[in-house]
Amino acid sequence: MSKTILALGAHYDDCPFGISGTLLKAVRANQRVVMLSLIGDYSNWPPVQGREAALLEKSRQMAAERGMEMRFLNYASMGYEPTLEIKRQVAEVVREVRPDTAFMLWRQDRHPDHEAASAICHAALFQPARLTGDNNARSPSKVFWYDNGPGHTIDFTPDTYVDVSEEWAGVEEWLGGLMAFVRNRPLDVQRDAAMETKTVLARYRGLACGAKYAEAFRSVRPLKQEAL
Repeated sequence: MSKTILALGAHYDDCPFGISGTLLKAVRANQRVVMLSLIGDYSNWPPVQGREAALLEKSRQMAAERGMEMRFLNYASMGYEPTLEIKRQVAEVVREVRPDTAFMLWRQDRHPDHEAASAICHAALFQPARLTGDNNARSPSKVFWYDNGPGHTIDFTPDTYVDVSEEWAGVEEWLGGLMAFVRNRPLDVQRDAAMETKTVLARYRGLACGAKYAEAFRSVRPLKQEAL
């Protein structure tokens, strides 16, 4: 049976930056992919002021073009914390989507939005039944933290790598196109700062596991593996 992936982030670009190659690989394997961004109100973010609704539509459109679904809650940057209300909102998505595998931001980060999102998603993924009141709500069998780059993530040590070399052209097109929209200029992946950071990080992770490009994760639960 086809599996379902739930990718969680704070901002519109957390999943396209952090795990775009892995999500593209999942779609290629005929898996359902749903992304959820806690922040859906960008009215206080200068780069897209006046284009807030267009940013959400562009994000949804680019996800749909790649066979994924993009959802947003209604919070603004610095406008939420790990309260019971928002934990329940995310848990309702977990209950509805019923993911087999989930990805969330690493818990230590220089951006307060990321740290708050990690705590919220951790609770929602592991206690959806208690938060929603539905005893049939279940946690994913696999949950991973993901790295969001050296400018944000602190003390992240991966234990799982995904080779995204075959998906790399798609990563460039997706992330590069999204950044071009935000910056309101033509696509140029060779000169975009976010794409440059993503490339350096993916090459570094690739060197760690013997791939050209890779994305790195840390399992929340210990994973059993065969040593021989």
